[in-house]
Amino acid sequence: MVYHRFSKDLPFTEAEYTRRLDKTRTAMDRAGIEVLFVTDPSNMAWLTGYDGWSFYVHQGVIVLPDADPVWWGRNQDSNGAVRTVWMGDDRVIGYADNYVQSTERHPMEDLASRLVGMGLEKARIGVEMDNYYFSAKAYATLARELPDSTLIDATALVNWQRAIKSDEELVFMRRAAKISEKIIDGLVERVEPGVAKNEVVAEVYRDALTGADGHWGDYAAIVPLLPSGSDAAAPHLTWDGRPFNQGEATFFEISGCYRRYHVPFCRTIFLGEPSDIFRRAEAALVEGLEAGLEAARAGNRACDIANALAAPLESAGIERGARCGYPIGLSYPPDWGERTISLRSEDETVLEPGMTFHFMPGLWMSDWGLEITESILIKEDGPAETFCHRPRKMFVKE
Repeated sequence: MVYHRFSKDLPFTEAEYTRRLDKTRTAMDRAGIEVLFVTDPSNMAWLTGYDGWSFYVHQGVIVLPDADPVWWGRNQDSNGAVRTVWMGDDRVIGYADNYVQSTERHPMEDLASRLVGMGLEKARIGVEMDNYYFSAKAYATLARELPDSTLIDATALVNWQRAIKSDEELVFMRRAAKISEKIIDGLVERVEPGVAKNEVVAEVYRDALTGADGHWGDYAAIVPLLPSGSDAAAPHLTWDGRPFNQGEATFFEISGCYRRYHVPFCRTIFLGEPSDIFRRAEAALVEGLEAGLEAARAGNRACDIANALAAPLESAGIERGARCGYPIGLSYPPDWGERTISLRSEDETVLEPGMTFHFMPGLWMSDWGLEITESILIKEDGPAETFCHRPRKMFVKE
């Protein structure tokens, strides 16, 4: 590894990037992959430090077994790569702009020629096939241009290497958690009947980006979600210009973000006096959360958390078929999850110290919704630690 810090504001140490590259190369070797082409921007950033809003065009990182990675992308974005990756400038290569959104040529033709130039035309090449950023056309073009290579599905290969967070990563996540707390505090203060949703969301962004405890805020991979009343039966609605209304609950799904590291945090605000069904659902959900936190221990399984949550909900007559959590950390739009482990009854992945999850047992019923969630860290001993520290309840403003 040749580490070129120069004047770059790299987020992590040389030892941290070395650890990540070593883990990835070990996984490649196990999978029989000679060269890995990484297109997920979260994985690109985790391996190299690359950070830019360029994932709407084809780009990637080429991971080799015995040389520094190569960043490959659009020419105009190579300047951003030079400024953000830890590798030397000679490990950054760009393709011409006439490849962008062209009907006559495809960027993967350029990538294929680069790989041929590296002597990799017959290599076993891993590609992230089930990925937001790698298209069917990209795969077909690579296969056509590299007929003597073998393309191997490497979906989530790097994601799994990210499951256990380093101490350096946890520092960033704790900073993100402080921002999440600040956002929720602001919401509890500002949400009132008659206040327009878009005005409140504007303040959410102000809180998120000004940051907390002297640390600036980054943009989150998902926009704020805040459906109210019967709309809260739908978990992924955003906002409009309508006001908050008396007698309605609104759940807020937000995340503070620091240098691309997320700590999602959800709370519900009820304006007025909640009905009995809300009170019973709140009590069961909080009981299930606390049971799940107790089960979230190293050596237990992902399904143990889900099953602990389910018991109090079932006792209260509440059925929820969705998974109740997922791993979190470094992410880019459109998702702040890591897309590996799921907290659900079928997932028997063993929990290890350093794993981080959004424990997210949202309730989305036929005409109402309720979210009270925690982002958690699996510890060496004992139950999980929560990143945020705010009352585990539905906030009521009468």
